[in-house]
Amino acid sequence: MNDRVLPSFLRAAPVAALPGTWKLARGRAIMLNPASDGILRVAHGRLWATVEGPHGGTPGDSGDHVLQVGRSMFVKRGQRLVVEAWNATGPSWFAWDPVFACVPVAQGRRINFAVVVQPVADLRLATSLALRALGQLASGLGRVAWQVMARAADKILGFPRAPGVP
Repeated sequence: MNDRVLPSFLRAAPVAALPGTWKLARGRAIMLNPASDGILRVAHGRLWATVEGPHGGTPGDSGDHVLQVGRSMFVKRGQRLVVEAWNATGPSWFAWDPVFACVPVAQGRRINFAVVVQPVADLRLATSLALRALGQLASGLGRVAWQVMARAADKILGFPRAPGVP
């Protein structure tokens, strides 16, 4: 691809939906009222996002944000957010990823068996696969032994072999 084609190729609107995203038609707006903290990410196009106050005195904290492809913004739980597709060429796609708070683990004398559940399940699966492989090996060895014994019996008893049969 030459350099003149690449930028228009990257700016082209996707034909199908982008997995894990929502499509917002050009000029359309929606209001989000998140139940948990989260991150709004722009997958394609451009969004104009307005966050409900309070806002600081700086221009960067005015409540209005224009987000391009690959940009994101953090939104607090319960903070209303109005998102508008602000893309001149078509729809925009965005994703909402919740951010879950860390819960402190109590330091006590309780034994946590959860850390061994997955390794035990993996070991059980590996054991069943190993037993299955051993069974198939024993079956194959039994067939080979049977063929060797049948061939030896044919030679001892002098049975002729059919042409083309080993």
